[in-house]
Amino acid sequence: MRMVITQVGRNSYMFQVTRKRIGEHRHHPHGGWSSPKTVLSGIMALVSVTCEAPVNIALIKYWGKRDEEKILPLNPSLSITLDMADLRTKTTVVASKYFDRDRLWLNGKEQDIHSKRLQVCITKLRQGADDLWLDGKLVVAKKDWIDYRLHIISENNFPTAAGLASSASGLACFVYSIAQLLQFKETFPGELTTIARQGSGSSCRSLLGGFVMWESGSAEDGSDSIAKQVAPVDSWNSLRVVILIVNEQQKKTSSTAGMQTSVETSELLKFRAREVVPLQLSRMLNAVKETDFATLATVTMQESNQFHACCLDTFPPIFYLNDVSKEIIHFVHEYNACRADTVVAYTFDAGPNAVLLTKEENLEDLMTCLYKRFGFFPVTGKKLPDFVCETPPGHQIIRSIVTRIGEGPRVITRSLDNEDSLATKEGMPKLIS
Repeated sequence: MRMVITQVGRNSYMFQVTRKRIGEHRHHPHGGWSSPKTVLSGIMALVSVTCEAPVNIALIKYWGKRDEEKILPLNPSLSITLDMADLRTKTTVVASKYFDRDRLWLNGKEQDIHSKRLQVCITKLRQGADDLWLDGKLVVAKKDWIDYRLHIISENNFPTAAGLASSASGLACFVYSIAQLLQFKETFPGELTTIARQGSGSSCRSLLGGFVMWESGSAEDGSDSIAKQVAPVDSWNSLRVVILIVNEQQKKTSSTAGMQTSVETSELLKFRAREVVPLQLSRMLNAVKETDFATLATVTMQESNQFHACCLDTFPPIFYLNDVSKEIIHFVHEYNACRADTVVAYTFDAGPNAVLLTKEENLEDLMTCLYKRFGFFPVTGKKLPDFVCETPPGHQIIRSIVTRIGEGPRVITRSLDNEDSLATKEGMPKLIS
């Protein structure tokens, strides 16, 4: 097999492939040689796009589905999208007729792309594909996408499956990138979020920036269970998010398995969806509208506590928090009491890593106290409250990430030559582990 790659435009490549069966050759009567059988000969386009998508952190928690197949939630949820400068998934999608099958790599390791959820997303995106034009030229016609296979190469810059919503940013980037490459056209507002939802429920919220609500909907087909922005990125510029990594290992109980068991066994979860969430969501939306931090913080902590209470009410119980997580919870309440105000809030998803919310004016003091309490490095030159200096042995934080509200996903480049592309010019991962 011989393959020659040639750049034919700023954003696309062509390659000529000729496959010949090795064996007896026959001389043509008019001169030259021919093989007994030419399997493939021709010129095919290789096109790509590289995108990035953000992590989102749920403040009103999603836990449990009313429909497992369509991934329809028991209750609406509300999240904050984080700045991609600090936490993001990057994905390069390369399409070519030459590829023999769809393939997926995550952080350098090939993954199974045949899971039902991923296939649902790919199928729906292909159904909505349209003409691809680059530099004023029609590169791929709508009708021809059926002949193209995809190489999807993705990486996270944060721990995967350790409670930092890696599946949310990962599936959001997966869906958004393929949609950008295939020129997917929505038939109704929010349709792309319904496709992402069917890959990973919380991923639909990562398709938008700022404060985002995922509506539970009531339609049987799930068409009204969409994500929508309820406040833009610049609605709360002083808000800061501190992520405390206490464990980078994959959690023992996946979110999918955990919430399914909770739906089957927890009466508290049913009560929560029916009675608690509507009131908490109303309080949260008003707090966002009024930039009322004290209410936002209180509801955020109550939501986190009740989510983990539902996990404990599950049979057998699910434990996502560890001793360091619990110590962080105690620290936050002690810190607020010391300040005689609610100036910091905690929330935990399905994992031990903490997410703290505070305002920029309180950030330096908060981080100083955290560093001293949990042994990051010595703090000098400042008088600290007594409770801060009571460092529990072994209660350590691995690292911290300070970030803020961020935008939704974006296209980085459509060129394989760009250093941000994760693919080689042949459409394979640059990094394989």
